[in-house]
Amino acid sequence: MSATRFPASIATPARTIDEVAHQLTAIIEWSKQNNSRTGYFAALYRKVIIQAKKGIEEGLFDDGPRIERLDVIFANRYLQACYQYQTGQTPTQSWVRAFDETGHWWPIVLQHLLLGMNAHINLDLGIAVAETVPPRELPDLKSDFDKINQILASLVGDVQNELAEIWPMLRLLNRYLGSAETTLINFSMAKARDAAWSFAETLSPLTLEQRQQEIADKDEAIALFSSVISHPGFTASFINKIIRLGERGTTRQHIEILE
Repeated sequence: MSATRFPASIATPARTIDEVAHQLTAIIEWSKQNNSRTGYFAALYRKVIIQAKKGIEEGLFDDGPRIERLDVIFANRYLQACYQYQTGQTPTQSWVRAFDETGHWWPIVLQHLLLGMNAHINLDLGIAVAETVPPRELPDLKSDFDKINQILASLVGDVQNELAEIWPMLRLLNRYLGSAETTLINFSMAKARDAAWSFAETLSPLTLEQRQQEIADKDEAIALFSSVISHPGFTASFINKIIRLGERGTTRQHIEILE
């Protein structure tokens, strides 16, 4: 089957959280049609967006419209990066590293998810926070920012079960070696989101030119860290190869499980 063109609709920035979900769906469907591992992170991300919308509707946040604005600005950085990469343009180095790996067979599903989190949380999140509110309002956003962690934490167990469905041996190993949940929590919620907030505090008072330089420096560092995820050392790489050989199903089936 020949590859289908990447959805042109992604070129237009989303304006609402519903539009974000719609564009993520378009990426997921394109990924399934083209057997692209790009759909792994997009499928996980859409669940986060849906839960964030639910949290807004249920009054979880102090300022629902403000957190939706943050979610949309944040998501548009991923959507734009994805569109740029798939249409021959060049997004940030961090996303180039993540998207490049989607064309390789050996990375396991968890590595693809972590590469997406690395680019999106370690780089994009701080930028999005700084763009959401002026410097004087940044402290007011911290409470709602922290509440997003609750949403992510609620999804970790689901992701663990989905990874175990792709690689059944994970259920057995979790009993003896500890849960994959711990890895995801430590990576995406504790260290990464704390660092993202610190990055936002750094960016917030800067001029546009100063921000661009700070972002370029940060992007270079995060891109380098992606190599640790892709090539984590001999022992971890050996284990990953065993996992990869045991992962069941096609790329399309993996995406459908993660949805």
